Amino acid sequence: MTNAPQLAPEWLAQTWFNTDKPLLLSGLRGRVVVLCAFQVLCKDSTAHGIPQALRVHSTFEPSDVAVVGLHTTFEHHAAITPAVIDAYLHEYRIRFPVGLDVPAPQGPIPQTMDRYRMRGTPSLLLIDRQGFIRKHAFGPVDDLRLGAEIGALAQEPAAAGAAPSVSASIAAGLVPAVAQSSAA
Repeated sequence: MTNAPQLAPEWLAQTWFNTDKPLLLSGLRGRVVVLCAFQVLCKDSTAHGIPQALRVHSTFEPSDVAVVGLHTTFEHHAAITPAVIDAYLHEYRIRFPVGLDVPAPQGPIPQTMDRYRMRGTPSLLLIDRQGFIRKHAFGPVDDLRLGAEIGALAQEPAAAGAAPSVSASIAAGLVPAVAQSSAA
């Protein structure tokens, strides 16, 4: 069984920070997108996810690589207001666009978090120039590996076409190889 890259669903945000207008994933086609999902009350988001997103943002050309934050509140909903997020972004000098995930009509998991099947925060997704999810990670990600993966995606053509092959993604280290067994 193969695990073909999927077209990334559009994200939903109730409020945007650090941008003049709502940001659509489809509007970023032609660039590699690094999506950093975080929560202000998550120590791993503050210790690993946000600092890494800031390093990516300062390392790559914005015309090639777009860094986008997604604050996804799946607990302590009443305590997390746009004012709290705005203060957090100011305190940590976050200048890239950040969306506040839309709450679910029922249950604690916000809508974009659910669409992307995120397990928690921090989560990091790499979306290629054509809009396909090429990496989906939960927890800390090694900087060197991430930089190499972003660099490889940035070298791919921006022209729309068929989904990238799984073998090409595995060769580039963007999708883990799945052990296959043969039935006897």
